Amino acid sequence: MSVVEQQRIRTVLAAERPAPRLPDPTSRIRGALEAARRRLLDLQRADGHWCAELEGDSSLESEYVLLLHYLGRMQEERAAKAANYLRNKQLTDGGWAIYPGGPADVSASVKAYFVLKLAGDDVDTPHMIRAREKILELGGLDACNSYTKLYLSIFGQYDWEDAPAVPPEIVLFPTWFPFNLYQVSAWTRAIVVPLSVMWALKPRCVVPEHANISELRRSGARRTRPVLSCNKGKAWARFFCLVDSLVHLLERRGIRPLRRRALKRAERWILDRLVNSDGVGAIFPPIINTVYALDVLGYSHDDPVFRSQVEELEKLELEEAETLRIQPCLSAVWDTAQALNALAETDLPSDHAALERAGCWLTDREVRSAGDWKVSNPQGETGGWYFEYANEFYPDCDDTAEVLTALQKVRFPADDVERVEEAKRRGLGWLLSMQNRDGGWASFDKGCDRQYLTYIPFADHNAMIDPSTSDITARVLETLACYGFDRSSPVVRKAVQFVLRQQEPDGSWYGRWGCNYIYGTWLALWGLEAIGEDISEEWGRRAVDWVRDCQNPDGGWGELPSSYDDPSLKGMGPSTASQTAWALMSLFAAGDFTSESVDRGFDYLLDTQQPDGDWQEECWTGTGFPKVFYLCYHYYRLYFPLLALTTYERWLRTGAGPAPVVGPKPV
Repeated sequence: MSVVEQQRIRTVLAAERPAPRLPDPTSRIRGALEAARRRLLDLQRADGHWCAELEGDSSLESEYVLLLHYLGRMQEERAAKAANYLRNKQLTDGGWAIYPGGPADVSASVKAYFVLKLAGDDVDTPHMIRAREKILELGGLDACNSYTKLYLSIFGQYDWEDAPAVPPEIVLFPTWFPFNLYQVSAWTRAIVVPLSVMWALKPRCVVPEHANISELRRSGARRTRPVLSCNKGKAWARFFCLVDSLVHLLERRGIRPLRRRALKRAERWILDRLVNSDGVGAIFPPIINTVYALDVLGYSHDDPVFRSQVEELEKLELEEAETLRIQPCLSAVWDTAQALNALAETDLPSDHAALERAGCWLTDREVRSAGDWKVSNPQGETGGWYFEYANEFYPDCDDTAEVLTALQKVRFPADDVERVEEAKRRGLGWLLSMQNRDGGWASFDKGCDRQYLTYIPFADHNAMIDPSTSDITARVLETLACYGFDRSSPVVRKAVQFVLRQQEPDGSWYGRWGCNYIYGTWLALWGLEAIGEDISEEWGRRAVDWVRDCQNPDGGWGELPSSYDDPSLKGMGPSTASQTAWALMSLFAAGDFTSESVDRGFDYLLDTQQPDGDWQEECWTGTGFPKVFYLCYHYYRLYFPLLALTTYERWLRTGAGPAPVVGPKPV
């Protein structure tokens, strides 16, 4: 059923909505809260941290199997199990989607089809016929994104000449040059450097004749490199496509005087970022690219460096009896900070053992050496936190803000107080130093907002730059409130102005890192309220009206990633526990604890809670790269509803709404 059809049904059902049942403040709310808290505490690891499964789309399994074939390991059971997983994920129309409920995606579908042919699936079986027909309907091989074309080139299914150029010489460009590595986002940098080695040395792997996928090329299709055609950036798109053509011409003629030096620099860049890290960037795409790059650079498969990166990929495996799936990374710091924040808001004592263990675990993950961020922020003090278990080169503002907020809520044993306070001081100093000129915060870098770079031909992953976002900025505002900042601070004033400028005409905010406008609107209101802004002003009333208007007939809220492609679908989708919690907390930020919307929202949460205190959530509510890659954080369905329940229960007991735990500013 399409989102539009769901919305029509929502409108019809709304007219038949029964009168709301008021939540019972003395039993149902408290019981649900205690069950959710107990469940979250049960999931804590022995050393104090949490780490849920992080789920991505089928491209991960497809690319992993392709690497196994490249390494001569296709006969392993893991390859067969990953192929089973791909079969299970196929849509009824034959394709593969990049999020549940989404349409077939051509790049994901081509890779899955290729892997299934490698696994031995006959092209004349019904599921392969459906897949082939859907892929051709979507445009075939030539409609795939740049990274897919480059991967297919390794296996002889696409021509390197027709894929965008990623020359390794880019690592030699100085920082003053209009295009250099440190003007693109951290994740692009981590993906592209090993990819540039691959492009230069062009690894090749033969596949059996039966596995070729030439049938996926449309008859008469024109095999050309992409021309990005956004009207606003058409001139830049033409310019970069001309540069791309020139690079290919020089490559064909063997004119590459700096190639040896560039490859050495790229190799050194990669090796440096393996120190204190779970692979380059600690995420799947750079790690898998690193394996290919090390191979074509001549590393033996028994070399400790090469083996370590293969092992990092193996750590991302989740194996079951018949299937194997791959996580894009491990979200340990993020999950721990979010869980700690939610638990600390309950009536657990601030020195509870579970909170202390989590706080100490987070403190131990503080970044203590400078990374890529230092290039654009040379004055910043080293500090902060990353997302994964180990990723020393890449602390980010979102995690740092969430960890700082969490640590402020814990009372540590005397032996730990000094080191925690020092970590907080350094982390807050680093976070403040990362504020952009526009008043906002981005994720990994400062000043990474050159829009013209998004028109580079290999930039179709839709995440070439890392500009300020309202969701991260609002999270930072909440953190600053916890550390005694208020509206008299110039830092705060600039941040507030930035967030308010980002509000949409209908009252909502775009969500860059969570799906989507429900997430962005919650964080904007939550952060603005925490820092002392008056949500009863006109902009706040518009936001609250928008949230209420999005409520589903079942009392919950939901939004699919389709709203990134079509903003007219914002706030529409099947209800989920996490998005219902975000919507409720938006209303709480505005001081609304008694409306019908709140009552119905809690009815939804209470009625859908499982006996073990958890919730089920089929739709994904996390965002990696809008329009390209989405995520399911498997604990979002637990710690966000817990936070909403706790905030509401506190209001029932005390009449107090959401308020940050305020401590002194670290000196």
